[in-house]
Amino acid sequence: MTESAFRTVYREEYIAAFEQNYSALRAACVQDATIRGQTAVFLVSGSNSAAAVTRGINGQIPFGVVDNTQLSCTLSEKHAPFETTDFNIFASQGNQKKIMQDSSIATLNRDIDDVVIAQLDTATQDTASAVEADLNLVEMAGTILGNNDVPVDDEDNLFAIITPSFRSFIRQTPEFTSGDFQNVKMLGGGMKRVWRAMGWNWITSTRLTGKGTATEKCYFLHKNAMGHAANSKEMEVDVGYERKQKNSWTNASLYHGAKLLQNSGIVQVLHDGSRYVAS
Repeated sequence: MTESAFRTVYREEYIAAFEQNYSALRAACVQDATIRGQTAVFLVSGSNSAAAVTRGINGQIPFGVVDNTQLSCTLSEKHAPFETTDFNIFASQGNQKKIMQDSSIATLNRDIDDVVIAQLDTATQDTASAVEADLNLVEMAGTILGNNDVPVDDEDNLFAIITPSFRSFIRQTPEFTSGDFQNVKMLGGGMKRVWRAMGWNWITSTRLTGKGTATEKCYFLHKNAMGHAANSKEMEVDVGYERKQKNSWTNASLYHGAKLLQNSGIVQVLHDGSRYVAS
């Protein structure tokens, strides 16, 4: 006769899988809440580097015109649908409806970053050959922007979008960790999703092109160089039940797009992150 009758207990609360479930890059873009329409138009205006003038030989002051550039951002219809049967919900562990809903939101948030990155990858200013991150690389990016009259003292709107390996290299520089340069102990506490140091708002993204290779594409930019437009209601998350087939479903929807507005305000920093990958 068997002495024990062991049973298996399944934990009802689910554990989220490791994946990005938020948008990290929207904060680095000028936002437009499009009410209706397929295309959002951003207006970039300036003097076009005009020089001051004096009166001409006819005694008249020659007038110029301001430069108005309209840039169109085409919105695309994006959805993140999930569906399962009543029986699967009944027979499966965890709250399957909540899991589907969270998955819909996470999928669309990742798409926002992917759309922004696709536009960042069209930027043409770069730092030449890829190297491992150090203070010199950061200063080079800032200097390129400064030479283009980008306000590099406008730290509320300056962003460094980097890979995990770039973050790891820069965290080891004395200028990043020393109390002589930082008011906040940068190595104190846990990793930060967004933080401010050296005059930049740093955002780490795992979706940047070339992540984990010798040719990672990171970006230093001013917010006015990149635009993102979305429907005014923002993300819609629907949950429903289809009685005929006895299926439950969720769907997150968003109409959105991104557009590079000023190439002079973005520097593509080529980074060698190949030393910090799993073997």
